[in-house]
Amino acid sequence: MLHHLLEWLASVATGLIETFGHWGVFLAMIIESACIPLPSEVIMLFGGFHAEEGLLTFWGVVWAGVFGNLVGSLLTYWIGATKGREWLEKYGKYVLIKKNHIDKADRWFKKYGEWAAFFGRNLPVIRTFISLPAGVARMNFFKFVIFTFLGCLPWNYVLTYLGFKLGANWGVVEPYIKPFSYGILGLIVLAVLWFIFRNLRTRTATK
Repeated sequence: MLHHLLEWLASVATGLIETFGHWGVFLAMIIESACIPLPSEVIMLFGGFHAEEGLLTFWGVVWAGVFGNLVGSLLTYWIGATKGREWLEKYGKYVLIKKNHIDKADRWFKKYGEWAAFFGRNLPVIRTFISLPAGVARMNFFKFVIFTFLGCLPWNYVLTYLGFKLGANWGVVEPYIKPFSYGILGLIVLAVLWFIFRNLRTRTATK
């Protein structure tokens, strides 16, 4: 089922590019950065392939991807800083998230947020969601914009370059990225399960 979902998302991404060109890349990367997992690997590789065909320009694809990421990240940051934080403060206790957890996240992003924003943009899975916790923690907005922008450059450039060089064979790259993506997703799931287990055990011990 997951495989079919990913294939459908990939077809949506390529369809946007085939229909709207550079604007399709821009729109697809906004969606990808707004916690909707359109595969950026497919978007930028396919955009690079179209640049190699002469249907798009190389740097047009790169900058459409970068600015699409930035706009989507800003939208997600805003949601996290307003509605997301409000929701956690009001209902977080029902999913084992306490006020001190939010305070810890605030302190962590204050100390390491720049590097989280930068490196998070270059990691599959994490890049799609990193802006939401940054917003919830209300990371310094100016630093968030700068490091998100800088972090988007290498990922989008490299994928566009590979798509451009491989041409019609652009699809051979994605299977090599998928295991890495699944590995990161597995680590995230394990971290969530560990968080739930630890907090349930603490609650039980307190009672």
